[in-house]
Amino acid sequence: MKSKTLVKLATQSILKNKMRAALTMLGIIIGVAAVVVMVAVGYGARTRIRAQINNLGTNMIVITPGAAQAAGVSQGAQAFPNLSLKDVDKIRAEAQTVSAVSPVIVSRTAVIGPSGNWRTQINGVDTDFQTIRDWQTSSGDFFTADDVRSIHKVVLLGNTVAQNLFPGQDPVGSEIQIRNSVYKVVGVLAAKGQTASGSDSDDVVLMPYTTASDTLSGRAFIPQILASTANEQDIPAAQEEIRTLLRESHKVSDGNDDFTVKNQADLASAAESSTQVMTLLLAAIASISLLVGGIGIMNIMLVSVTERTREIGIRMAIGARGSDVLTQFLVESIVMGILGGVVGLLFGYTGAKVLGHFTGWETVISPIIMLIAVGFSGAVGVFFGYYPARKAAALNPIQALRYE
Repeated sequence: MKSKTLVKLATQSILKNKMRAALTMLGIIIGVAAVVVMVAVGYGARTRIRAQINNLGTNMIVITPGAAQAAGVSQGAQAFPNLSLKDVDKIRAEAQTVSAVSPVIVSRTAVIGPSGNWRTQINGVDTDFQTIRDWQTSSGDFFTADDVRSIHKVVLLGNTVAQNLFPGQDPVGSEIQIRNSVYKVVGVLAAKGQTASGSDSDDVVLMPYTTASDTLSGRAFIPQILASTANEQDIPAAQEEIRTLLRESHKVSDGNDDFTVKNQADLASAAESSTQVMTLLLAAIASISLLVGGIGIMNIMLVSVTERTREIGIRMAIGARGSDVLTQFLVESIVMGILGGVVGLLFGYTGAKVLGHFTGWETVISPIIMLIAVGFSGAVGVFFGYYPARKAAALNPIQALRYE
């Protein structure tokens, strides 16, 4: 029997019992729709995280004190305060593949402005910080190398800080107070939005690292060094070069690093790993509906075999072989599974878009996932339809003709 004829017969059989077929496919529809929505949300979260990581800067390398492993014991980044400005100077002077480098001295304190005070993060950085983070100003300019050398009390405000301290006005040229010192605002940073961890990138104040060290920190060590390369291909070489220089500076051997060097890809992988696990977990839970739908198909096909026993006997009596009967019922099961998959795909696509619209979540529906969902629905039809089809093919023609 030709494939076209088999599909036609299967469709006719389904259309004869529309309500029963719809209820049978309901499990498949719900399962596929749920899987599509869950995976769309998961992929959307991963895409958003990657965009946020890329928004951190251009070809950025992050150096933090402490190693992930030391003598077989997990230490964690920043476990030891052992990065210093000497390390920054060494990287700047000797690294061949590093195009920009900046220390980051971090403090958290209240900033006082005309509209009150605002508690925020103060970052002491070098002029290269603007290049590394690819962070432009919305008004004013970045502080200069002379400001760094002369320990000038100048600051740049993040967008969030500017809106809270100077609502509705341009703060450039104004003054703010941090602890007991007064600082001149030379610029406002362009809005960056949230980081991958959910914190506000714009809730920050930047000042020369020399000023931060002199007036705020008072510590010899620094919590972070940022670096970048001229192009993405140089990142691995730059990381290895930085490791070599810091080992020389800290007098440690390979394998005993007391620092951690990561790039944006490492940061993205770490941020995405939990999202990926959650996506797979949610998709696995949603897939249970597909299992239920498959059991429903098998039950209905068994009922159909019983109802059509006499029809099967007539077909065999006029020359149909057992393989023809098996193929016919199997095709019916597959058609039912694929139809349920297509309808579920439409519901899932619509559901993902509606969910994204009302919640503000980013949803990404991959064409590959759509094909896999429909293909899996067909596979469910094959798996759960085989037993009823085999039972139909094994019927004795004479007993089938006598069946009432």
